[in-house]
Amino acid sequence: MAIQVTLIHHTPDPIRALYMAYRVCYSALTPQQVLDRIADERISHQQMLQFVEARLLTGHMSPLEQVHFEFGIAGVSRAFSHQFVRHRIGISFEQQSQRYVTYQDGNFPYTVPKTVQQAGLADHMTALFQQASKLYEQMVEAGVPAEDARFLLPNATNTNFKITVNFASLLHIADLRLCTRAQWEFRKVVSLMRAEVVKVAPELGRQLQPKCGERRLGYCDEDYDAWKACPIGKKRPHKNELFQLYDAYRQGELDNLDANDMAIIAADTNEPPTFIR
Repeated sequence: MAIQVTLIHHTPDPIRALYMAYRVCYSALTPQQVLDRIADERISHQQMLQFVEARLLTGHMSPLEQVHFEFGIAGVSRAFSHQFVRHRIGISFEQQSQRYVTYQDGNFPYTVPKTVQQAGLADHMTALFQQASKLYEQMVEAGVPAEDARFLLPNATNTNFKITVNFASLLHIADLRLCTRAQWEFRKVVSLMRAEVVKVAPELGRQLQPKCGERRLGYCDEDYDAWKACPIGKKRPHKNELFQLYDAYRQGELDNLDANDMAIIAADTNEPPTFIR
């Protein structure tokens, strides 16, 4: 079964929701006064968007927790699900149970990775799963409960999810799981989640990038060999390059702050500052 990701529901007008959350932090106006200004169009959608994007650049994350997305996910493996549930903050899961769902006639859906197919071993893997299917069926017919018969099932067995995730957590998931080092199945799922968000909130969808994206860290913080091997690595600097600049500064190879710099910093006074290096 092919991987399927469906956006079930999301916060209505997420840009307005984020604007309200951020504006409450940075305004003397009450929330109702802000709403009134939105309602009579004194504050336009474009103004809200510009304000939200400016706040995103500051790293102020807590308002992002007030926007949520609900997804239905199907056709993923148990190998994927073991990774997925490691994300615990800002996300909730409901997953298909192998205790209460009994596979009829022992036929369980499963995933065969492309690498196995390319190695010419897909038929061997399928044959093994067919044997497992027959034994599973025999167990159930013999009265073994599904919760015990499931001990036979492989990590390749497919499962389904219904999840709710806030936008802050979704950004973090994209940071890690859109990275080319992430497992291929996880990259596929998060890419499909991103595509669903782009359909309804493109301004937020474009924020979902791997951590090296220009809207995220902007550089790679994986190990150097991984960066060199990354198919998109050369589009982003590695953290080592940034550290080299920092080391050059510490070693005096870059200019230090001088009196003119300090005068700019102290621009609220007419008196030139006393400069001490």
